[in-house]
Amino acid sequence: MIALLNVAFALMAGLMMTRLFNKWHLPDVTAFLVAGVLIGPFVLGRIGIAGLGFPTYDDVAELSILSNVAMGFIAFSIGDEFRLDSLQKTGKKALVIGVVQALVACLAVDAALLLFHLARPDLISAPAAITLGAIATATAPAATLMVVRQYKAKGELTSLLLPIVALDDAVGLIVFAVSFGIARAMTSGSLSLLSVLVEPLLEIVLSLLLGAVAGYVLTELERLFHSNTNRTSMTIAFVFLTVGLSSLKFTLGGVHLGFSSLLVCMMLGTVFCNLSPLSDDLMGRADRWSQPLLAVFFVISGAELQLEVFSQPMLVLIGVVYILFRSLGKYFGAAFSSRFMGASPNVVKYLGVTLLPQAGVALGMCVTARQLGETDGMLVRNIILFSVLVYELVGPLMTKEALLAAGEIGEKPQEVLTRRERALAAATPKKLAMRHEAKRKERHGK
Repeated sequence: MIALLNVAFALMAGLMMTRLFNKWHLPDVTAFLVAGVLIGPFVLGRIGIAGLGFPTYDDVAELSILSNVAMGFIAFSIGDEFRLDSLQKTGKKALVIGVVQALVACLAVDAALLLFHLARPDLISAPAAITLGAIATATAPAATLMVVRQYKAKGELTSLLLPIVALDDAVGLIVFAVSFGIARAMTSGSLSLLSVLVEPLLEIVLSLLLGAVAGYVLTELERLFHSNTNRTSMTIAFVFLTVGLSSLKFTLGGVHLGFSSLLVCMMLGTVFCNLSPLSDDLMGRADRWSQPLLAVFFVISGAELQLEVFSQPMLVLIGVVYILFRSLGKYFGAAFSSRFMGASPNVVKYLGVTLLPQAGVALGMCVTARQLGETDGMLVRNIILFSVLVYELVGPLMTKEALLAAGEIGEKPQEVLTRRERALAAATPKKLAMRHEAKRKERHGK
């Protein structure tokens, strides 16, 4: 009961906050995140009224299943960007830019934090610095996708942005596995090629395979139905199914195997959109169905942000270094690679700005980073929490401004303005009277 009240309150708080933020022309994502902070443990949650905010982080964690499902729908939607006709135009560019910008961000943070370690080894260790460099590769797909949807962004920058954000997950997994393996070897004195290379590569392959099989099965099952309502229900069921299956973990011959839910759901969407002739309409319906779920997801994400990190000056200093050099790495890595691939000046100038948001994937890597030990593991976690707080609140706005400057969105989407004008026109007394008269004549004629 309390969990349902929390979900309802979170959704209503997020929606009401968008009305306030709309006056300042800020993205809905930022409004949802701020609403989450306000109803979280540091503000409204302190009152301790059940169902009216989140008194503790455990209360927020109870809704983690909604966050997992929301990320599944986000990845499923991004899969639509990998249609073969689109990949023929942007696939090579997206691949090269996606890999280069991730690696440059990793190397930039590695270099900065290792120099910081040499200057102040008492504040940060070399293994922690290398681990943070690997986490710097990850970009949050959720915030980026929501901004693109809200403002109906279209153009070369947008067409490259979403595939690159999706590729970040695969690149990030590999870079993190290699870097973390080196960091753990520095701590323990032994290097395991099994955990550094074999396990992450198997995770990627198994995730893509599971998603591909699920996409094929979904396409075949859709043929059994003639109603788009039932087809949509089947599509939604498969997103839930793949999210559930991707949580499975098992050991085979000493090798730890698992799945990335983002890669599984992304591959589900990719295969489905390329095989099903009805995929365009069905994925659009699934997107509309998932909008309230995504709103709750961002409010929950805001409630999870831990503001106590600001109370540690040295941690804030390391966090600022991390944010600064990750941002520089993302920006210049994207600018250099996109210029090399012959992208337009707008892409070269603004793509790096849209790749700054960071959240779920990075926080997931922090869980693995605990293996470095209590001190280093907690340091990595707190720095990422600090960076996520900054990136999630500022990143969506920067993404919106970059897309706006690139000319791929307007201040107000024309579709929204047209819809509002029609609604207002239909509500005038004269229009209402004419509609009533038409209905009266129709009944009389029957």
